[in-house]
Amino acid sequence: MNLYHCFIDLKDDAKALSFALALDNWMGHLKAQGTILSWRLLRRKLNLAADGCRDFLLEIEVEDLSQLDRAYRLAASQSDDVARLYGQVNQMISRAEFGLYRPFPDPERAERVALL
Repeated sequence: MNLYHCFIDLKDDAKALSFALALDNWMGHLKAQGTILSWRLLRRKLNLAADGCRDFLLEIEVEDLSQLDRAYRLAASQSDDVARLYGQVNQMISRAEFGLYRPFPDPERAERVALL
């Protein structure tokens, strides 16, 4: 499992609930296409965060990097559905930063103790 984190601020004229609905439609499409496992949207509470923290945190769970690659390929395809769904989300975002995380320690990279 890998978590793709998106740290997001909306444009001043964007409505948070409209953004959440558009994001639900876009993420639902990605999930229906099998390019993500799950997702969730979180919003900063009571403005309790460091200056560098964005207003929203979007977590997207993917099985592995090949599934994430399929999600990127779908987004880049710019079919009519993709362009519409992606555009409705993207037009409301003023700033976004991204990071890819994995559980740690994980079985693939866990350090092994050896006697020799």
